[in-house]
Amino acid sequence: MGILDRFSLQGRVAVVTGGSGPQFGSSLSEGLAEAGATVICASRSLEANEKFAKGLTDKGYDAHAMTVDITDADSIQRLGEQVHERFGDVDVLVNSAVVARGGSFEEQTPEYWEFSASGNMVGLFAMSKAFLPAMAARGSGSIINISSIYGVVANDPSLYEGTDMKQPPDYTFVKAGMINFTRYLANYYGKQGVRANCICPGGYYNDQPGPFVDSYKKRVPVGRMLENDDIKGAVVFLASDASAYVTGTTLMVDGGFTTV
Repeated sequence: MGILDRFSLQGRVAVVTGGSGPQFGSSLSEGLAEAGATVICASRSLEANEKFAKGLTDKGYDAHAMTVDITDADSIQRLGEQVHERFGDVDVLVNSAVVARGGSFEEQTPEYWEFSASGNMVGLFAMSKAFLPAMAARGSGSIINISSIYGVVANDPSLYEGTDMKQPPDYTFVKAGMINFTRYLANYYGKQGVRANCICPGGYYNDQPGPFVDSYKKRVPVGRMLENDDIKGAVVFLASDASAYVTGTTLMVDGGFTTV
């Protein structure tokens, strides 16, 4: 098998939570589909997922829409059962969905942190429980968790000067925890043929205020913010046989942000 063949996901089934989302999710789903995978986009909005999946099928890719609420363990269990019943074995699970976040340290409350944890922590665990045992029983599978640069380094307050943007503390907390949970899964399931890795994207351009964009571009070595296509190669690599000996790693897709 040639090296380019090892990147192929032909015949693989991939589930992507938040799979039609404008930040990361849609790019992750599209990249996996372009590599040949059957992609199931799952999030709360079936309508948004169906619209996005149709866009991929119109391009000749194999994409499907399902619903899941990552704050609801029963919803996650139903998704797992429905996916296995309809598609059989799942080869790739990408945990990309994130619950709504916002507010500064002064504004956030313990109650909000409980809500955040219900999806960003409990939901991540429940999604893993829904798909990992079958992967382990089969002896193969790839788990890819989408963390953030703010799971590795602290927020840089200077980037937000001159804007009303907030620096939510729950986000950096859960994204840092996701990285170590990924290492746990890699160690726990490694000998059963399941790999677990993390991708930490840098700042994604999403019409942020000009002062923030300008500051970010000056701060990051490559001089620009992350765009849709930037994350595709990383997820295909970690999902495919090209990374067969890679597990427990944290892959920075940040334009060098965390090197400074």
